[in-house]
Amino acid sequence: MADYRMLIRRTGGPETIEHETITPTEPGIGEARVRQTAVGLNFIDTYQRSGLYPIELPSGMGSEAAGIVEAIGDGVEGIAVGDRVAYAGGPPGAYATVRTLDAALLVPLPDAISDEAAAGAMLKGGTAAYLIGPCAKVEAGQAVLVHAAAGGVGSILVQWLSAMGATVIAHAGSADKAAHAGTLGAAHALSCPMDQLADEVRRLTDGAGVATVFDGVGKASWAASLGSVARRGLIASYGNASGAVPPVEMLALMRAGSIFVTRPTMADYTRTPAERRQLAASLFDRIAAGAVNIRIGRRFPLRQAAEAQRAMEARETTGSTILLP
Repeated sequence: MADYRMLIRRTGGPETIEHETITPTEPGIGEARVRQTAVGLNFIDTYQRSGLYPIELPSGMGSEAAGIVEAIGDGVEGIAVGDRVAYAGGPPGAYATVRTLDAALLVPLPDAISDEAAAGAMLKGGTAAYLIGPCAKVEAGQAVLVHAAAGGVGSILVQWLSAMGATVIAHAGSADKAAHAGTLGAAHALSCPMDQLADEVRRLTDGAGVATVFDGVGKASWAASLGSVARRGLIASYGNASGAVPPVEMLALMRAGSIFVTRPTMADYTRTPAERRQLAASLFDRIAAGAVNIRIGRRFPLRQAAEAQRAMEARETTGSTILLP
């Protein structure tokens, strides 16, 4: 079967995703060619497709995958032909059967980590790793709020935070999804309407609020996040699943208790290969130890990328969704 990739030539809905036959390219200096075995699906893919995050068109799609190194170019160190590898980040283009890319993006996969788990975890798990660690610096005993707690990033955050001794208040869009978050270790699993969430969080924390809010929802959850965070606490607004957060008045942050707000991205926490490998090692260690289980909720053939994105946007997925070339 011929190699192919999925791409977009214009922004819009899932119907803009096209199929294109490709010929594998020889790696240049510092590059490697990877035969991909599993590809991760993420909300950032839909942001780029819709135009919320502008990209140069035409463009490939996707930010993470796992596979086997087929060829390497000059100057590549630490990666050899035949190695199992995974990556997250770099220019869009993971929706493909084979890909040539910067070898510095690749991290070796330990035997204990399957290709599917890596494809479902590199971006989402890496996001959880930098959010909990260098971004929010969460400590055991702190209360935290996790929005979209049954989703890809949310389900990893809940497990990781719970395992390290934080008190996790999980919120999800339905009772079933909240119940799932409860099975992942959340101390409190809620599915109340957003306009009631802050009151519930205050009740559960004796009025104090939470030290950190992990918010990947965006527009629909901003008011609830602002109402839930403790004095001098942090809102880590890392995603826009419901749309971008509206302009924020600085005085609102003062009135909420001198709070901090960050809009982080993993690229700023993986600026060097060393940072990238350190973050991946932290994730792989927790998976291998059983503290984090990467649940693959749904699998789609790569050619059905449009259907997979529709399902994710309709909140019909839990855990990680992957595409299989």
